[in-house]
Amino acid sequence: MQFSHRIDKDLPADTLFDAVSDFNRIERMLLRRGVSVTRVGEVADAAQAWDIAFDWRGQRREVRLVLVQFDRPGKMVLTGRSDPFDLKINLSVVALSRQKSRLSFVMEAKPRNMRARLTIQTAKLGRAQLNRKFAKKISSFVDDAIARI
Repeated sequence: MQFSHRIDKDLPADTLFDAVSDFNRIERMLLRRGVSVTRVGEVADAAQAWDIAFDWRGQRREVRLVLVQFDRPGKMVLTGRSDPFDLKINLSVVALSRQKSRLSFVMEAKPRNMRARLTIQTAKLGRAQLNRKFAKKISSFVDDAIARI
């Protein structure tokens, strides 16, 4: 199942990319929300992988996110793996003009077992509502990132 959202902002592409790829700020934001975040490896202030754990619907969920591509200021790709799902997150920034850029955020979840496959099928029934929630969360994240510039 794939979710995507595009946002146009009145910022240069490199400024927008730097705002949404500030790993330290993202980690602090997750910690404030009760998520356990542990860096697995670092190279020149850029985390290469994270172990993330959180409670959702009464169960402990664990995900390992790995940064597989980081091309500033254009693209960042993360892959994740949990027990039920394989995740892929693509974040792209395109300059529309000198002072305007577009952020494209795409997340894809692929089931790894039958229970996850059923969860995806059930989620597809409420796809419109999930898309609205996804867009709202991404917009909130980007607005928060830009406010701290």
